Amino acid sequence: LTGKEALSHFPSLAAPGGSGPGKGHVKQCELLQLSRKQKRLCRREPGLAETLRDAIRLGILECQFQFRSERWNCSLEGRPSLLKRGFKETAFLYAVSSAALTHSLARACSAGRMERCTCDDSPGLENRKAWQWGVCGDNLKYSTKFLKKFLGQKRIGKDLRAKVDIHNTNVGIKAVKNGLKTTCKCHGVSGSCAVRTCWKQLSPFQEIGRLLKLRYDDAVKVFSTSNDAVGHSELAGPARHGPSARQPTLPRATDLVYVEDSPSFCRPSKYSLGTAGRTCNREGNCDSMCCGRGYNTQSRLVTFSCHCQVRWCCYVECQQCMQEEVVYSCKQ
Repeated sequence: LTGKEALSHFPSLAAPGGSGPGKGHVKQCELLQLSRKQKRLCRREPGLAETLRDAIRLGILECQFQFRSERWNCSLEGRPSLLKRGFKETAFLYAVSSAALTHSLARACSAGRMERCTCDDSPGLENRKAWQWGVCGDNLKYSTKFLKKFLGQKRIGKDLRAKVDIHNTNVGIKAVKNGLKTTCKCHGVSGSCAVRTCWKQLSPFQEIGRLLKLRYDDAVKVFSTSNDAVGHSELAGPARHGPSARQPTLPRATDLVYVEDSPSFCRPSKYSLGTAGRTCNREGNCDSMCCGRGYNTQSRLVTFSCHCQVRWCCYVECQQCMQEEVVYSCKQ
């Protein structure tokens, strides 16, 4: 999650006897692939190691869901090599990992799993006399503040790749911020809503993942250019059409950015396992995923639960049915 191995696959961190403060918590921190400074922060924050584990799992599952129909399916194989390059896929990994950590930290605070933070208790709502602040809101304010300290982001001079990584990390954080909303519940006689209980709530992470996938589809290729007005280099994208077409444009704060074109991901390489054997949709993505090699067709019988009925009092009884299913998979 630091950008060195943004979504590394860690072993289970469940320590015997729970994951509370003390030796168990410190041991969990040591298992994580963190920098020396990050490990110090982890040891001082009981509950952080478990939250990091949850964030990694959240980011991996969402990435794999969003790319399930693409040639690159966000598999763990080849990820260390991928993270050393400046591809669009690398940009997405940085964004989704920082978003997952921001989201998980905010939720951990509201769930009482972090010792140094609690609910978001700053209302900032209209008509405070009629609205009673209640329910434990997701603490995004603490989450983003802690995350900047944890990642240790610094302004880096002319290092294009470092600028790109920081930019994409911030895109992920902004995506979570944009999904923060106020949820209210009415109280009063006959639902008059004389008093409302309100709290801050983050969007489900799948909505954030969907937004980041759209940003990936429209990612901007950038280069480094000198800005004499501010005295340092900055990211610049291709010129837009119009009178000022000769001037490069700055990427927006919400744009994912990359510096080099991606490989095809068709064949096995150090970046992925290729697409041979991957299942596809004949009417949808088989031609693209199989890279023109064609696909195999196979029929199989699948078993599923059917004719389910609720039985008194507390269980559901189902029959087992079978049906034929056709599966398409990419040729070698």
